[in-house]
Amino acid sequence: MLERFHVPSDEAVHVNKDDMHATVVDIFLKMGMPPDEAEVASDVLVYADIRGIETHGVSNMLRNYVKSFGEGGINPTPNPKIVREMPAAATLDCDGGHGLVVGPMAMEMAIERAKVYGIGTITANNGRHFGAAAYHAAMAIDHDMIGLAMTSGGMSVVPVDGSKPMFGLNPIAIAIPTRHEAPFIFDASMSSVAGNKIVLAKRLGVPVAPGWITGADGVPITEESEVPENYFMLPSGGTRENGSHKGSSLGIWVEIMCGLLGATGAGPNREGGASHHFIAYNIEAFTDLEGFKDDMDTYMKEIRETPPIPGADRVLYAGLPEHEEEIERNENGIPYHPEVIDWFRGITGELNIDWRLTSD
Repeated sequence: MLERFHVPSDEAVHVNKDDMHATVVDIFLKMGMPPDEAEVASDVLVYADIRGIETHGVSNMLRNYVKSFGEGGINPTPNPKIVREMPAAATLDCDGGHGLVVGPMAMEMAIERAKVYGIGTITANNGRHFGAAAYHAAMAIDHDMIGLAMTSGGMSVVPVDGSKPMFGLNPIAIAIPTRHEAPFIFDASMSSVAGNKIVLAKRLGVPVAPGWITGADGVPITEESEVPENYFMLPSGGTRENGSHKGSSLGIWVEIMCGLLGATGAGPNREGGASHHFIAYNIEAFTDLEGFKDDMDTYMKEIRETPPIPGADRVLYAGLPEHEEEIERNENGIPYHPEVIDWFRGITGELNIDWRLTSD
C-alpha cells in the first residue's frame, strides 16, 4: 500500500483482528448468510485488512456488501452448481452468491482437481465481488501448490487511446509457496491502481498521481490532482509511453478468461454479474516439491538482498511487505480511519449487534 493511502498514525483507531472478525460475522449473519459462510466471508475481508490491503478490507467493501444485500444484489443462501466439466476443469454457476464465499469454494474445487490431475481450473459465472484476489490464490499455498485467481472487476478502464471503458479493473493474483521466506503473493488490478484506491483517496483527501485516471472525456490526467467528479481508470502503465498497452492487453485477457470462457460476455457485453477464474498447479506434477521450495527461498532471499539504488532503503518482492504488515498488525491491531469506526457504530447499533471494536 502506497504511503499516501495509509491512515495517519495520529488519527488511526487500532482494532484487534479477532474483534473485527467477530463483528463482521455478526453483520453477515444479520444479512441472512448461514454461519459457516459468514465465517468464510469474514475471513476474506479481515485477511485483506491484516495484510494491509485496505482497498479490499472492511473499510471500503463491507458497507457496499451490506447495501447490496439490502437491494437484493447478493443471494445470501446460494446453491452453486457445476454446469459444464471435464476431469481437471469446470464451469460453476455461483447462483448470485457472495464472492467471498463462492470464490473460496471454486478455488477449493481447483485444488482438489490439481491433487489428481496436476492442474485444476474453474471458471465461475453469475457471481458477485470476491474481495482480495490474493486470498483465493493463496489458498493453494496451504496445499503446496501455486494458485492463480482473477475476476472481472468494475467496468471502468479505458483501452489505450480509448475514450470510454472497455474492460474492468480485473485483478490478477498469483501465490507461490516458499519454505522460510515470505511467500510470493502478487495481487494487482490491470488498471493503473485499484479502483478502490481512488475511493480511498477521496476519503483521505489526498491527490492522485499522474497517469492514474482520465477526465470525463477519457483524456489521461498527467499531473497530480484531486479526484474529479467524473473520471475513468487508465490501464496499468497509465500512458502508451509508459507501457499501458501491457496493462490494457492483460485486462482484456481477464475479460476473456472470466467472461467469455464463462459464457457471460466480455467488456460492455457482460451479463449476469461478476465472473471469476481460478487455477491450481500441483508443483509435484512438474518437479520435486522440496527442491522447488528451497529454490524459491534462495531466489526470494537474493531479491530482497539486492543492493538498493541510492535513496532507496531496500528491495522488496510481492508478498513481502504484506507479510511484514501481517506480523505488525497481529501484534498491535489493525489501524482504521475514525470514519470507518463511526460507520461500524452506526451499523452495529442499527442491527442490534454487540459493540466490541473499541473500549468506549
